[in-house]
Amino acid sequence: MKAVVLVGGEGTRLRPLTETVPKPLLPLMNRPFLHRVLDHLGEHGVHEVVLSSSYLESTFRTFLLERHGDPTVTWITEAEPLGTGGAIVNALPHLDDTFLVLNGDILTDLDLSAMVAFHRDHGAAATISLARVDDARPYGLVATRDSRVLEFREKPAEPVPGDINAGTYVLDRESLAGWEPGRMISIEREIFPGLIESGAPVYGFLSDAYWMDLGTPEKYLQAHFDILEGKLLGLRYPSPYRDDTADVDLQAHLGRWVVLGEGVTVGPNAEVDDSVLHAGVTVGPGARVLGSVLGHDVVVGARATVTGSVLAEGARVDDDAEIADARVSAGRVAGRERLTERPL
Repeated sequence: MKAVVLVGGEGTRLRPLTETVPKPLLPLMNRPFLHRVLDHLGEHGVHEVVLSSSYLESTFRTFLLERHGDPTVTWITEAEPLGTGGAIVNALPHLDDTFLVLNGDILTDLDLSAMVAFHRDHGAAATISLARVDDARPYGLVATRDSRVLEFREKPAEPVPGDINAGTYVLDRESLAGWEPGRMISIEREIFPGLIESGAPVYGFLSDAYWMDLGTPEKYLQAHFDILEGKLLGLRYPSPYRDDTADVDLQAHLGRWVVLGEGVTVGPNAEVDDSVLHAGVTVGPGARVLGSVLGHDVVVGARATVTGSVLAEGARVDDDAEIADARVSAGRVAGRERLTERPL
């Protein structure tokens, strides 16, 4: 079986991390997240995956060179963004009659084999994975009857429970007939509503699988914490989790929900809690990092405090500075009274 993984988004909600790294290549447990998506597909018999993007395309080359084993990857260059539906339509010449589609920013342990079997058993043109949530406001609702999708509803104004689109699909090629390749198309706003209106059999596959959209810093952190707590099938890591090359002073404190990347240094009397530190980060003596994401090669100065913040590649926090709820772009310096440009 084959699949499309949608990796073309610019990750605006995750900025400034995604200023230099595409969202699917941000590390999850110290490994580009896209590896996890492809591994999951391989576990369910997918042998070829199609990827396409026009955003920071060159950064995917290193990933593709280091990727080995099943599934193999076919890359399609997008001259301009095509949207979720356009990317799929563009990939049709490389796909089977029935294929999977996954959003490249969704962490899940969904049973893909069971979903494909459900799709075939129901003679569906399209099957959409559904997740039940207590508050559907951020997502919008998917209305079904006997598993058949009736409509996509707008995001409710008040908190209401319901079923939402969980970002994994099984599609038949025929369901995309008539859509013109090479143009911007939304699968959620155009293709699925068009199929439903035409009377095509569109089904929802509801499961209790783990599901998390990694599109915000808060969700990105929570996904790490959930993995450390053993909430995903097949993923087990010690907590806190640190790369073998990380250097943590014996007088430093690491909380339970902490992930340290390759070459991270944590100095004496420093404290790191509820945070993810990417490769090459330095936390100076007596510094505190709380509820934050620190990108590649970030430096937190001695006795500085970073709380609830996101620092992009090469950012720096001055000695004794205190920053909270900040977004510090790549190569910039955060100080007690300034935020200035600094070269990477």
